[in-house]
Amino acid sequence: MSDGDSRHRSDGAPQATLQRGHLWLIGALISSLVLLAVAGTDVQQLLRYERAAVLKGEWWRLLTGHLVHGSLRHLSLNVAGIGLVALLFGRDYSPWDWLFILLASTVAVDLGFVFYQPQLEWYVGLSGVLHGGIAAGLIAWWRYENRALTLVVAVLLSAKLVWEQYRGALPFSGDMPVVVEAHLYGAIGGALAAASIAILRQRWPPRSTSL
Repeated sequence: MSDGDSRHRSDGAPQATLQRGHLWLIGALISSLVLLAVAGTDVQQLLRYERAAVLKGEWWRLLTGHLVHGSLRHLSLNVAGIGLVALLFGRDYSPWDWLFILLASTVAVDLGFVFYQPQLEWYVGLSGVLHGGIAAGLIAWWRYENRALTLVVAVLLSAKLVWEQYRGALPFSGDMPVVVEAHLYGAIGGALAAASIAILRQRWPPRSTSL
């Protein structure tokens, strides 16, 4: 397998390290977040999720709302989250798989907002999508890694999501406004995407190809 190959082995097992396609995807995502952060508040206002604007036809906000942030701290936490997901789970899926997982998590959050959060006027941030990445990573771990460790992490994630739904944001979230429903919707979207990938891999093993 070539050095630039970013797909799984023919048996469906993950690569041992991140490949070039993974690094391009991570770099492009972080670069987009940083560029939008320095673009100014006018651009951020135009791109953030706003329910009223979306219902009037400004559909791009369903995507771009996840790429803008409310503060430098907010941005820093999400960039750190990208690094954590990449470090723990990045090699468990190909770059194309990760694109599908991220998009599925985004769609799940957006559908949750539009249909179940009518009181939510606006939203920014990537945390919901990142929770989708974590959920997808845990499904890969269950298939390929230590199941005892996977179960422990899955219980911790589930406990966090349940706490947030009944008690609100975790205490160490500080004074940042946290839309905890985004975490739940994103995790559901990521888990469904990962389950779909697993089913497809069983029927059609991936070919060796780069991003």
